[in-house]
Amino acid sequence: MFRIVTGLLTVVPLLLLSAMPTEAQSSDVAMGKKIDALFSHVTSPDAPGLAVLVQKNGLTVFERGYGVRELRSKAKIDAHTNFRLASFTKQFTAMAVMLLVHDGKLRYDETLAEIFPEFPAYGNTITVRNLLNHTSGLPDYEDLMDAEEKAKGPIWTPEKQIQDAEVLELLKKETNGKFAPGISWSYSNSGYVVLGLMVAKVSETSYREFLRARIVSPLKMNRTVVFQRGINEVRNRAFGHSKENGALKETDQSATSATLGDGGIYSNLDDLAKWDEALRNHALLSEKEFQLALRPVRLNDGSEPHWPKEPNDDNLHPGKPVSYGFGWFLDPYQGRQRMWHTGSTMGFRTVIERFTPADGLTVIILCNRTDLEPEKLALQVADIFLSAQN
Repeated sequence: MFRIVTGLLTVVPLLLLSAMPTEAQSSDVAMGKKIDALFSHVTSPDAPGLAVLVQKNGLTVFERGYGVRELRSKAKIDAHTNFRLASFTKQFTAMAVMLLVHDGKLRYDETLAEIFPEFPAYGNTITVRNLLNHTSGLPDYEDLMDAEEKAKGPIWTPEKQIQDAEVLELLKKETNGKFAPGISWSYSNSGYVVLGLMVAKVSETSYREFLRARIVSPLKMNRTVVFQRGINEVRNRAFGHSKENGALKETDQSATSATLGDGGIYSNLDDLAKWDEALRNHALLSEKEFQLALRPVRLNDGSEPHWPKEPNDDNLHPGKPVSYGFGWFLDPYQGRQRMWHTGSTMGFRTVIERFTPADGLTVIILCNRTDLEPEKLALQVADIFLSAQN
């Protein structure tokens, strides 16, 4: 078993009293060396980097940090280093919504206008389900921000960031969506900001407090934070970096870094191992209830959705088929079923890859630099394990 100990790779025998390594232990060590070889050259010890977790059948088989949290103190990345999850957050927002459905406080067929009666008429046919699976057609709030600033001049900056309530107000100024709900598919940060606001309204508390009470505290994810500047702090925080003119520069916050339901959570390997275990053991919802999250969306006519043809930052595979549930992509990999999600924002890239219980494999990679490709790296890790099972 590999773990992080003061930034160094160490081998921890599974059977401490055994004088000779078993065949399983030798296999674990060999796997760990293969995984380490993938990451040992992606960053240098004194540069921003990444944290890697591999779980197999609920056991941690590899856990290591590479590089530093930030360039000022050069503090090392470890299992407790908190990274901004970006869109990795969406699975937590979806779980919060599902918990409220479980409580009888929300319905999947409830409409946007039912929850926010002041919302324009185009919200009368957008359901909670449409928001969860990206078939709502809500306009992209960053596009609406651009239009607002073109008309009125600069409004939002990294110091004066747009808040969730402002996103809702921008959406309320529109008279229609990009398409009628359910007839197309388009990845929507706006939809998940609105879901976060729904969680707050229906639960009569804040999104931050609802997640703390119903997810973070029960699972003892003690370092996970829904970050809101001026309200709380992120301990052991990694700061984001981007490469500019060949050098890495801190690029931690943007004008859109304060929205919550679409990407506002900070977490770490230690806590995400607990999240993975909770999903495996159905600790928050029954297996039957959670299966709805793993049901690929179909459009109103029963057809398979596709990514939009026009490329943009949120369009990972223009024009190709897409399989999405509630907060999870569900596209298979090399014929194997999986649930997965990436995150991408100012200074950070993240990914979680969870394969079926039969494979029992989870790979999580958190990066505080934007020139790495965690999804590609995670699948290379998966290849090591999946090929060994063939």
